[in-house]
Amino acid sequence: MTSVIRVLIWGLLAGSLTGPVLAQDGRFDRERERMVATQVEARGIQDPATLEALRRVPRHRFVPEDRRRHAYQDRPVPIGYGQTISQPFLVAYMTELLKPRPGMRVLEIGTGSGYQAAVLAEILDEVFTVEIIGELAQWGETNLRRAGYGHVRVKQADGYYGWEEHAPFDAIVVTAAADHIPPPLLDQLRDGGRMVIPVGSPFRTQTLMLITRDGDRTVSESLLPVRFVPLTRKTP
Repeated sequence: MTSVIRVLIWGLLAGSLTGPVLAQDGRFDRERERMVATQVEARGIQDPATLEALRRVPRHRFVPEDRRRHAYQDRPVPIGYGQTISQPFLVAYMTELLKPRPGMRVLEIGTGSGYQAAVLAEILDEVFTVEIIGELAQWGETNLRRAGYGHVRVKQADGYYGWEEHAPFDAIVVTAAADHIPPPLLDQLRDGGRMVIPVGSPFRTQTLMLITRDGDRTVSESLLPVRFVPLTRKTP
């Protein structure tokens, strides 16, 4: 068999393999546009950088394959290990609150599938994310690499303690509910920095808080009721 024929046959096989995938991604593109329009913009999210990030990140690649049909629905999606990928509006809302801009260094606590980090990575060059569950840390990092967000740095550790090596951070986002605001995270927040964190009892309605660092003091603002999975801690 000549090399030319081999190339032609391989091209046909590759086309048959990638065709359905590309068609599926095209369908998801339409669903993603609809998601941003009806679930995000229609609810008051206005930051152009946040909206564009949600339009660009392929959310379906950050959920388990058997749940991809739910990726763009108006709800959280289970990702295993008792964790979820947050409802699209909440991801957008929490991102907008951070006021992300190029040049900022942002820390996320609770990598999960990597979706929130990917949204931030569309805007920022420096994104750090910590995940306590080893399997999720590995899966989230794999998802980020495959989707083209290789500049996100992932660490498996107890997120309560942040990532001191790379502090201070311009913003911190916590994607799991804590019963109090972790002091190590406050210490790693730059003066003028902002932290968004759900605070409250596990498996009950919590309050999404915006914390702003002002010198040696912090200013706290209660925003809206939410329900997040609890912030998992490392057992002694």
